[in-house]
Amino acid sequence: MSGKLLNTREVAEFLNVNEKMVYSLVADKGLPATKVTGKWLFPKHLVEQWIENNISQLPQRIDGLSSYNDLIILAGSNDILLDKLISIYNKNSGRLAVFGNLGSMGGIHALRRNLCHVAASHLMQDDEEEYNFDIARRELDTMPVVVNFCRRQQGLLIKKGNPKGLTGVADLERKDITIVNRALGTGTRLLLDTELAKVGINCKQIDGYGREVNKHLDVGLEILSGRADAGPGIEAVAYLLDLDFIPLRWERFDLLVNKERFFDKSIQQFLGLLHDREFTALVDETGGYDHSLSGRMIFPEQKS
Repeated sequence: MSGKLLNTREVAEFLNVNEKMVYSLVADKGLPATKVTGKWLFPKHLVEQWIENNISQLPQRIDGLSSYNDLIILAGSNDILLDKLISIYNKNSGRLAVFGNLGSMGGIHALRRNLCHVAASHLMQDDEEEYNFDIARRELDTMPVVVNFCRRQQGLLIKKGNPKGLTGVADLERKDITIVNRALGTGTRLLLDTELAKVGINCKQIDGYGREVNKHLDVGLEILSGRADAGPGIEAVAYLLDLDFIPLRWERFDLLVNKERFFDKSIQQFLGLLHDREFTALVDETGGYDHSLSGRMIFPEQKS
């Protein structure tokens, strides 16, 4: 797997199209790209994933999921607080919620195929302000209802006391630094790649960039054990494992809900917990979270 960034000419050659077509693919087909200092750059691994996602024979929607009236299936991005909320729901509701850890992109794909009722996602858009709407428009036949779960502090998990003197992502290419990474298709990996591109770092120069783990907690455990010096993750893991943390940004973590199931009693009961005192107390005691938007329906801002 490569962290190489392609320019417009290189991605045109890679796709076997002319350069003007590349801009059309970005605007109309969602070809992954980012603009740095006025120039378009294309992460090669995301371009390869985009090709795979747009294969015409991709399996289509599966019917029959809606018949399970007392079961909620969530899929997508891993989160410590979401795991705790699911446990509260299962303990008190008389119903069952289950979670598939597929990463943000995987959760949206599962929602598209009707394999889940709710996708948990924090995919940052090119403007670095909004989340999830662009990918939902591109990947889903019908826009889901978007409900905020929480806001989270994302950054770099590092060893207690910061023995290597790390100050930010620019230090990750140092020869004495080894990292552990999150999987392709996760919002955390997307954020790291974006920040690395800003400072002009070639991902292949980073020791450990290709070593992936499935959960935020796993990143923390790799650092705690001494097998890595740093890795991308949420601040809540630093609180839990007593690690140090270098903040990068607050992000919006949303629940994308199938419109056909949104008003089901089980879904509304689950979403109602986001306004419950037990949940807000969990947010306050966990650290690295903000519940000011939790439980609110989110709509894309209208650009003037």
